[in-house]
Amino acid sequence: MDRATEVYAVSYRRLVVHLYAVTGDLAEAQEAVQEAFVRALDKPRQFDALDNPEAWLRRVALNVARSRHRRRRVFARVLTKLGPPALVPDVGPDHVALMTALRRIPDGQRQAIALHYLADLPIEQVAETLDISVGTVKSRLSRGRAALAGLLSDELVVEEA
Repeated sequence: MDRATEVYAVSYRRLVVHLYAVTGDLAEAQEAVQEAFVRALDKPRQFDALDNPEAWLRRVALNVARSRHRRRRVFARVLTKLGPPALVPDVGPDHVALMTALRRIPDGQRQAIALHYLADLPIEQVAETLDISVGTVKSRLSRGRAALAGLLSDELVVEEA
């Protein structure tokens, strides 16, 4: 068993409890400790050379938690300055049916339809984004519309029955 695995087995719970006491949020504590272990695994030779790896992990986890807390505070201030978010419309049955039908068509058609009709990109930009020709985009849009029409009419027939 390598040193990181040994330290994890011995120290993980203790570190999470400590960070939980500091952050007041169990999920945040677990994520900070996990991030500390990820950083340890990124540099195994340096981690193996540590005299007290648990103390190092604790310090890293505390720094991660502090950084995340600072970012959340800054983000909250920015959101406060921007004002309340625009209301998101309710997701109605038509929207659900469309998303379900989109998942059932081939990827290329779905990507072209999403970029052109949902993201409102012109055909030329869709071609550039997908790195395909304009003709291919037009073909995928045509086939995708036909496929969606069939799938959505099937949905309507099922719902009406």
